[in-house]
Amino acid sequence: MGDPRGFVRFRREDPVRRPVEMRVLDWKEMYEPFPEEKLINQSGRCMDCGVPFCQSTNGCPVVNLIPEWNDLVHRGQWKEALGVLHATNNFPEFTGRLCPAPCESACVLGINADPVAIRTIEWNIIDRAFAEGWIDPIMPVSQTGKTVAIVGSGPAGLAAAQQLARAGHCVTVYEKANRIGGLLRYGIPDFKMEKWVVDRRLDQMIAEGVRFETNVTVGVTVAGEDLTRQYDAVCLALGAERARDLPVRGRELEGIHFAMPYLVQQNQVNAGEHVVGKRITAKDKRVVIIGGGDTGSDCLGTARRQGCKEVFQFELLPEPPPQRAARTPWPMWPMQLRTSHAHEEGCDRRWSVSTTKFSGENGRLSKLHAHRVSAEGGTFIPKAGTAAFDMDVDLVLLAMGFTGPVKDGLLDSLGIHYDARGNVAVDHNFMTSKAGIFAAGDARRGASLIVWAIAEGRKAAAGIDAYLKAGHSLLASSP
Repeated sequence: MGDPRGFVRFRREDPVRRPVEMRVLDWKEMYEPFPEEKLINQSGRCMDCGVPFCQSTNGCPVVNLIPEWNDLVHRGQWKEALGVLHATNNFPEFTGRLCPAPCESACVLGINADPVAIRTIEWNIIDRAFAEGWIDPIMPVSQTGKTVAIVGSGPAGLAAAQQLARAGHCVTVYEKANRIGGLLRYGIPDFKMEKWVVDRRLDQMIAEGVRFETNVTVGVTVAGEDLTRQYDAVCLALGAERARDLPVRGRELEGIHFAMPYLVQQNQVNAGEHVVGKRITAKDKRVVIIGGGDTGSDCLGTARRQGCKEVFQFELLPEPPPQRAARTPWPMWPMQLRTSHAHEEGCDRRWSVSTTKFSGENGRLSKLHAHRVSAEGGTFIPKAGTAAFDMDVDLVLLAMGFTGPVKDGLLDSLGIHYDARGNVAVDHNFMTSKAGIFAAGDARRGASLIVWAIAEGRKAAAGIDAYLKAGHSLLASSP
């Protein structure tokens, strides 16, 4: 611990966001640079807490060695801090920018003060490492001769691929889109993470021997059975892309879209790619986003930058308390009101709202109909003393979460088993009901945090490595 009284001497500071009136004019990341002196002070706030709950599974699924790299940053030993950071996390530049930081919610200092700014320190360590040229390919000591196919190039697939390549296996990652990255590239708006952040890490992985195949939809372009015959092991890291729908009257009207196609299109436009189909845009429109989570926030920031006329965000649940709710005590992830960068940019947020139907003319959406609700007996009913209402609307974006992986095609064709929630079922080594086929990330866990995806990719890689080094091979067992 570099400064025994750092948590007393220094208050928490976070990077300053660029002014709203400036950042909504472009798609650049939103934060101003954070001075090194402040980073050293912030890392000095990490206290000798005895049991660092921040790095428990509850606080950090990849079990980041947070106190250790905080201490090294405080002492100015940045390169050593990088080594500690990379010991458990393949992609701290992703988690530092995108993870909601359950580690900070579990920080012991956070019991009665502001927690340590862990996420800020994390991404500054890795960004400095890239700037200084400290990120080199890590090559295996020897090659095993075993081959592994990874289906999906999101954080789980990339983490598994990098770990397996470093273990000496020949790894090929299959991605259905034009470019590698999965939701990192196409689902996350550029104002949260510009895509050069992904590309610089991919350069390292390519140098380490990972092969990438794009525009390949396994289960369509390539049969899943062909893949299992060709490779010694297969890892399914294809995410949980089945979006939760809103089955109400008028859902079929033009102008109602799932959030993800909307976000993907804008990322394609920003990258100069061709957008297939009709462009979804919020320009000069009155927009309603249904869903109050991170995806809804991403839609909000995107709509603002596209030049929407007005934007609302509806949430079915009641408004959370401004501070940690009593039912989510430390070190649990707190139930409390969160205001994102996108909300700062302008939004009418409404809670306890249930959309009952849509209406319009000539097949085009023009009105949303809803009522206020209250939760009783595990269900939502119209709130007493309130009346149904409607509003004029041009665009509705459904951001209500995801219900699991898409089963039609690849998963069903492989004949693997699912768990009670409809996700891919695996054993303790992350192997599915089919020998040699593994699963990780949202496909196995359900839609979750990026840090969980990376943790699962690493664990699946360990399971695959043990399976292959024990002499198992799909090729050897093929007829």
